[in-house]
Amino acid sequence: MRIATFIHEGRRQVGIVSPDGQQVTPLQLSPEQARQGALPLVEAAARGEPMPAPAGAALPLSAVTLEAPLPLPRRNLWCVGRNYHAHAQELAGSVFKGSNANPMEWPIVFTKVPECVVGPADPVALPGDAVSAQIDYEAELALVIGKGGKNIARADALSHVFGYTIVNDVTARDVQMRHQQWDMGKSFDTFCPMGPWIVTADELDGTRTRVRCWVNGELRQDAETVNLIFDIPTLIETVSRGITLYPGDVIATGTPAGVGMGFNPPRYLRSGDVVRIEIDGIGSIENRFE
Repeated sequence: MRIATFIHEGRRQVGIVSPDGQQVTPLQLSPEQARQGALPLVEAAARGEPMPAPAGAALPLSAVTLEAPLPLPRRNLWCVGRNYHAHAQELAGSVFKGSNANPMEWPIVFTKVPECVVGPADPVALPGDAVSAQIDYEAELALVIGKGGKNIARADALSHVFGYTIVNDVTARDVQMRHQQWDMGKSFDTFCPMGPWIVTADELDGTRTRVRCWVNGELRQDAETVNLIFDIPTLIETVSRGITLYPGDVIATGTPAGVGMGFNPPRYLRSGDVVRIEIDGIGSIENRFE
């Protein structure tokens, strides 16, 4: 199923999107639960509880405003750098220079603060050239943890996935390069568009889907997740080593080649640019940079 968080008549609700993507049926959640978006449903599923009952008739999707399915994740998002071979090559002399020499040995893991998450059609705020003049896009498949755990074995990892969504790991490249860690350049306000909903793992095999990204209608990124350097089970195993993962935790799996920094000269985002990301089996998000 597809679980969406949305605004209708000024109130946040959570519901199930119809198979044809034309309607959403709200679910019975308290106002406090609805403020957390889909998180209460993820937590309930991890406890083995059934999905809440419908709260009313289905609404046309055109009558609601979609938000990020997890409008404020419970903690920082886990993100993976250098996880497609071609992307590793295109930034080998810049972002990945000086990183662990063997890209096949360990994944690069960093985080984005939860407050940077915005909806699938929300504007992304450019910070101004005095803060950063090198804003870039990164189309990514993200998984949402269902059943939590620590030291999760690779063989068991997919059973811990609740579902999948899309994120744009927007990045201030100059800030990313300036510091010895990436979190600051990844965590500006509005720098994580997410959505349009969560597709549950029983309907989508995240290990076999396709990630594409267009900037102003020009296809820039196009890759299949079968080509990840570190596959989804390996990422879950790695992130959970000594760290407890909880229901609702998000792991972004890395971006394909074709980012703005990879061009010569680089093609960074400017005011008015529109970035559209589509993942087969999920849908698309589209955000204007302002």
